[in-house]
Amino acid sequence: MSERIAPTRTAEFEARLKKRYRAERWFKLAGLGAIVFSVAVLAFLLITMSINAIGGFQRAEMDVQIDFTEAGLSGDRSTLSQTDAVQVLEAQGLPAIVEYFAEVQLGKEGGAQISSNGWRLVADKIIADPSILQKEVTFSLPTSPNLAAGLSGEGSDEMKALASGLAAEGKLATKLDLGFLERADATDPQQVGIWGALKGSMLTMFVTLLMAFPIGVMAALYLEEYAPKNRWTDVIEVSINNLAAVPSIIFGLLGLAVFLWLFPNMRSAPLIGGMTLALMTMPVIVISGRNAIKAVPPSIRDGALAIGASPVQVVFHHVLPLALPGILTGTIIGMARALGETAPLLMIGMRAFVATPPEGFTSPATVLPVQIFLWSDEIDRGFVERTSAAIIVLLIFLLLMNGLAIYLRNRFEKKW
Repeated sequence: MSERIAPTRTAEFEARLKKRYRAERWFKLAGLGAIVFSVAVLAFLLITMSINAIGGFQRAEMDVQIDFTEAGLSGDRSTLSQTDAVQVLEAQGLPAIVEYFAEVQLGKEGGAQISSNGWRLVADKIIADPSILQKEVTFSLPTSPNLAAGLSGEGSDEMKALASGLAAEGKLATKLDLGFLERADATDPQQVGIWGALKGSMLTMFVTLLMAFPIGVMAALYLEEYAPKNRWTDVIEVSINNLAAVPSIIFGLLGLAVFLWLFPNMRSAPLIGGMTLALMTMPVIVISGRNAIKAVPPSIRDGALAIGASPVQVVFHHVLPLALPGILTGTIIGMARALGETAPLLMIGMRAFVATPPEGFTSPATVLPVQIFLWSDEIDRGFVERTSAAIIVLLIFLLLMNGLAIYLRNRFEKKW
């Protein structure tokens, strides 16, 4: 008679099994909860910024009809194509002409609330089309910040009443302001734009990528493929890892002490900002590059050497192309961090008031994060809305830049 085998699934075993299953379910719920919470916070941020940004892409405007046949202005296409065309029109009394027609049609109080720089918009239209001087044309001119606040239900009771009356007469309305994407900084929230800072960010990021990417990749290749394994390379590796964790403002101090000492006349230039951010981005590219190069199977190197390839050909024809997707991943992370940095750029003077977009890499400029920082410090509600709109522009720029980098990474990705 065979010996009876005792059951293995005892009551204690079943209890422990249920406990493990329960712990696994709680772990899955915790992970799902973390994801849901993160998505909810991100959605709340994007929705809040988008709602606030709606007002940032709009501005209060009043329609003013100007009869240039009675204004007495003169100018042909050749004259108005000169660089001093705005000054010529100003000397002929264009600001007074705009003010006169505004008071006639909007009343003395309403005409006084046209933006002080509104005549410049008229001047730009005349320069673009001199035939306007022979016509009667209606212009939508921005209002003063006080009247804009009154239209939105804020500010003094006097401005609220004036805005309400003009709006009821159809003379005042909030309109889409696409010029926000074309203008530079200004002291009037009705006149500010994002193009100056956006162009400064583009130039700065171009310099950063141009310096950080090739130097970082070459350093990663040397450390991983050629450098001898000794105490000095260990010190270099530790230093690079530490540099990746250094606060960004330290790189700003370095840029202030080195780059502005070498180029004292280029304060707040995209060239200096790009070199400073390149110092901050380079360690990230080196670390990710080394990891990507190390992930290439040794059999790739052995096979290339076996068919007669030189060590340099092995690295540049086989190892680097296979490691490029991983290198680009690190580059995306580094460039995204650099795009959102403010502290190092403040240290080198890129917080200056720049009323015109930069013409080149050595022109005074600012960048989107610094522009957002400066606008957020203003007390005028108009700047609050413009700040939200600038944040949306920054996020779109970041998504486009990362999308291009991800496309390139997938384009060069290879399987083995």
